[in-house]
Amino acid sequence: MSRDKRQAPPIAGSCVIAGGGPAGLVLGLLLARAGVKVTVFEKHADFLRDFRGDTVHPTTLALLDDLGLLPPFDEIPQSRITRVVFPDADGVETTIADFTRLPVRHPYIAMVPQWDLLDLLAQAAARERGFTLLTRHEVTGVLREGDRVVGVRYRSPEGAGELRADLTVACDGRGSTIRRELALPSRSFPVGFDVWWYRVTSAHPFEESLLPRMGGGRVSIAIPRRGYVQIAALGPKGTDAEMRQRGIEALRADTAALLPALADDVGSVASMDDVKHLDVRVDRLRRWLVPGALCIGDAAHAMSPVGGVGINLAVQDAVAAARVLANPLRRGILHTREGLRALERVQRRRMLPAAVIQAVQRGLHAGVIMPALRGDPGGPPPPVLRVLRRLPALAVLPALIIGVGPRPERAPGWARRAPERTSEPLSAGRRGRRGVHR
Repeated sequence: MSRDKRQAPPIAGSCVIAGGGPAGLVLGLLLARAGVKVTVFEKHADFLRDFRGDTVHPTTLALLDDLGLLPPFDEIPQSRITRVVFPDADGVETTIADFTRLPVRHPYIAMVPQWDLLDLLAQAAARERGFTLLTRHEVTGVLREGDRVVGVRYRSPEGAGELRADLTVACDGRGSTIRRELALPSRSFPVGFDVWWYRVTSAHPFEESLLPRMGGGRVSIAIPRRGYVQIAALGPKGTDAEMRQRGIEALRADTAALLPALADDVGSVASMDDVKHLDVRVDRLRRWLVPGALCIGDAAHAMSPVGGVGINLAVQDAVAAARVLANPLRRGILHTREGLRALERVQRRRMLPAAVIQAVQRGLHAGVIMPALRGDPGGPPPPVLRVLRRLPALAVLPALIIGVGPRPERAPGWARRAPERTSEPLSAGRRGRRGVHR
């Protein structure tokens, strides 16, 4: 990017997005299909990072379908979760969420390495005129004129620069630089646990089921993947140092105790370096915007990993933002009172779903997870399990909350495309580089 472009005035119909995650790339793709000039800043060189959020929910699958991207998505190696199964004290398993009962086109959760999903979205966006993805470009602050944000400052291998735009969108996660710069008021909720992620290489033929397991003051969730099982171990907040001091043998023993089917495979976790710590936070901005700037996804509402709904919620934020803001951006009126009202409409539409999901998560924290970590009987109450065994159709209700959410969003008509066909599978050597405009 040349220096004269860095100092250019805002371009009518332009948007700069901080963060090349699911929300940022979905928003960039949709706005580019609407004819908006979009620049996405991604601070890393590629997408090959250790993501933990690899869930693609039914509503996101429907979005990919509408955008014409489901055929290439289906070519990505993946596993599918169709049920959440929990054993009672006697070891009798009960399906507590059944995605196959959902009245949707794709009644399952696809487990896909997030870098493959991001690469697919980046490739699709790169085919749209006006879309630019800048890797190794980190947003360091915002540009202001009076009370209005008019772009961003950034740092790249070529040095520092500025880019001005009609709209700046924070999609850079719960540690968002833009959120911090805007100093927007927020509300935080206490969380008493953290999560440690690791994988156990295993050829055990697990079914397409999410497997929560609790006992002895320990909680783990096993997610079957191709060739391995992804484990989320939950423990009291602030105990990462203690867990690492206990060492890898203790972790392997805990895993084998909760998941006996993996007892012969836990040695594949070589050391505590293979165990990634997630400091769980739940918070929500009270106001998501200022004139010229908007926060969505984790930048607006940090979610608990319970249910794996954070990505789905962020993608739906992006779809709603594109639907509401595409026309004001095309018309070049985002700086007007009408443009500010459009930003406020995005918050009004997406605040309630975020609040509802966070309330459900906090209820599960208080009623299921924390008692189990204290050594009390964990999991759904026995009467609930008995009802679900007698009336298995009720398992669609938790599946609806997890897989669809309170307010699902659909792709606008102007963004839809016929299905794409590709015979060129992604390879690790190309991930994160295709679809990048410099």
